[in-house]
Amino acid sequence: MSRQVLATPRLRLRTAHPDDADFYLALVNDPGFLEHIGDRGIRTREEALQALLDGPIAMQETRGHSLYVVELKGSGTLIGMCGLIKRETLDGVDIGYAYLAPYCGRGYAYEAGMAVLDHARRLGLKRVLAITSPNNAASNGLLRKMGMRFERFVHLVPDDAGSNLYSLDIEQTI
Repeated sequence: MSRQVLATPRLRLRTAHPDDADFYLALVNDPGFLEHIGDRGIRTREEALQALLDGPIAMQETRGHSLYVVELKGSGTLIGMCGLIKRETLDGVDIGYAYLAPYCGRGYAYEAGMAVLDHARRLGLKRVLAITSPNNAASNGLLRKMGMRFERFVHLVPDDAGSNLYSLDIEQTI
């Protein structure tokens, strides 16, 4: 079962569940996702279900954090995902997010992102990374607005186009 992890004035962030497969299929095939994050080759509900099981659901079980499903509080409409990811290709945990096109430009990504950064602090993380496509002006701007600073241009795998790497040192509260 999914469970709520975070809440903001307009949003609920909860763990992913197998019933989210149709939503995940739509998200990973959204034109913005394909352009800025990449084509995951997920074309069926079954492939989306397997990707959820192998990705966010498994990561939540093993690490205690993952990408969370973002839903509108008022309607329960699923609008995107935002959370903390540990990738083998990065030396730290990064914040990741993706939203369906109709929900972009409304401040949801910032609202959820700031809640996730606060969650990272409560989890004891001292530093959070982020990666984004250099040509994704909206995402680069969002990361700066969230207080992250550009570190360097990186290649996560030898033949990729490269990504902007951002970081944020999180002050631990006592």
